[in-house]
Amino acid sequence: MRVGIAFLVAGYVLSQFYRACLAVLTPVLGTEIGAGAGDLAVSLGLWYGAFAAMQLPVGWALDRIGPRRTVSVLLGLGGGGGAAVFALASGPLDIHIAMTLIGIGCSPVLMGGYYIFARNYAPAVFGTLAGAMIGVGSLGNLAGAAPLAWVVEAAGWRATLWGLAAITLAVALAIWRFTRDPERVETAPGAAGSVLDLFRIPGLWAILPLIAVNYTAAAGLRGLWAGPYMGQVYAADAAMIGKVTLVMGLAMVAGNFLYGPADRVIGSHKRVVFGGNLLLATALAALWWAPDAGLWQATALLAAAGFFGATFPAMMAHGRSFFPPHLVGRGVTLLNMFSIGGVGVAQFASRPVFETASASGTPVQAFSVLFLFYLIPLIIGLGLYLFSRDGAR
Repeated sequence: MRVGIAFLVAGYVLSQFYRACLAVLTPVLGTEIGAGAGDLAVSLGLWYGAFAAMQLPVGWALDRIGPRRTVSVLLGLGGGGGAAVFALASGPLDIHIAMTLIGIGCSPVLMGGYYIFARNYAPAVFGTLAGAMIGVGSLGNLAGAAPLAWVVEAAGWRATLWGLAAITLAVALAIWRFTRDPERVETAPGAAGSVLDLFRIPGLWAILPLIAVNYTAAAGLRGLWAGPYMGQVYAADAAMIGKVTLVMGLAMVAGNFLYGPADRVIGSHKRVVFGGNLLLATALAALWWAPDAGLWQATALLAAAGFFGATFPAMMAHGRSFFPPHLVGRGVTLLNMFSIGGVGVAQFASRPVFETASASGTPVQAFSVLFLFYLIPLIIGLGLYLFSRDGAR
């Protein structure tokens, strides 16, 4: 079981890498195949959209056939195949197709691990394990910053993507070989077994709006907009962009490790989640108010957005506390669908928001509007989350 979980974590490292790599690849893809920041915003949105669309079928598959086959097959075909399409890309459309395939391939990896945690471990440690998996997996976020810039400079972006295709396929094969499925839970006679039954759980309704928006800023900024922001406002080169995104990535790793056990220390899912997202809103407000305040201040605020925006495992633990055992797979994937779906919608919308703001103002003004675009839904989600209640611990 431990070896299987280790390879699931390795798969999640790849998932984090793929969603973060476009920020560093933006300059070279724009120069060589004409895929600019706006095009890549669509590509990243397609990654999140495909990822989100797969969550309900993935949840069904986890409950019915288990994580071993679900994760290994999708990661090998979608992730490995998508990376190969990326390596052969000749224009923006090819990147769109590649990122869609990779999103499908990455869609079951984290939830496969969460399903095993929820079924095999006590609810009290779910948040700690969930945060640790994201924290370790976030090494992929780091690898998609300065290290990726170095590899691309040394070997070229096409060779880098071919290498990633091979690594992704190898990890998928290892998951098939080493992962062990938990024992199946048989639904008791008369017990509800549909994803629709999850919507009949009152405790989830106040959680869903915030989980749909709490990761949009960290994912969108780290995954794409941090690079253009540093380049257009501070004239940063690729090396500096890599360093800034590396700092943000490290902050996101630290945040995941902190939030995991925080609810056990504080004794409340709700207080941890609300406090963290309130601090995230504060960082975004500062970026909106003064996006040109200075390179080091901007880097610190991006890092703060990454750190305080890492409440996903705490929110998953909050939602998990309401799920019956036979709906755990569909429950965690439902929450993940709202989270990733929110990121995907925000990523698609960020392009016209930014382009409209750019057409009528300076880069500083355009990025100020972009930060406000991420801030407003977060404030609304926080207001609705106040009506949530803590679940069983």
